Amino acid sequence: MDALSRRARFEREVLPHLDAAYNLARWLLRNDQDAEDVTQDSMLRAYRFFDGFRGANAKAWLLTIVRNASYSWLARKRPTLAAVGADVSPRLDEPDALETVATEETPESLLAVKTELAWLQDSLDDMPTEYREVLVLRELEELSYKEISAAIDVPLGTVMSRLSRARTLLQRKLALRQQKEASRGL
Repeated sequence: MDALSRRARFEREVLPHLDAAYNLARWLLRNDQDAEDVTQDSMLRAYRFFDGFRGANAKAWLLTIVRNASYSWLARKRPTLAAVGADVSPRLDEPDALETVATEETPESLLAVKTELAWLQDSLDDMPTEYREVLVLRELEELSYKEISAAIDVPLGTVMSRLSRARTLLQRKLALRQQKEASRGL
């Protein structure tokens, strides 16, 4: 394949999944700048090894690269970040997140949405990474169980089990938070 057709094929099959790649990196790394760096490195790696891509699903293939790059980055950097007390949490309170959730934009509804997004953010942040990643891949990136299995290199049953546990854990955390707020009269 010549360089021009290779580039065109890459742009057609892989580039549309750039946002999904960034989203996964952001949730795994919990920091916008680091997610941008890992996403850029992952896209370069994907382009470099694109000739070896034989699958039918470029999104799952790219997200596998992003996941592996994110975990490599974490292995190198996380102890350093924890030692200095860096805030490594991505935020859900971005304007586009509010726009997709709010149906009636009153100050009260925007505050309610912002509060619920903060609860969700905190609950996801508290989850073990193995649960958080399957939730992101399934619920946000809409990968199938089979695609998630391939992306994180675990059996299909493990994906289903982790996803079930992650959903249950998230529901419990959110319910507990809601009970605490209700008991405080908020």
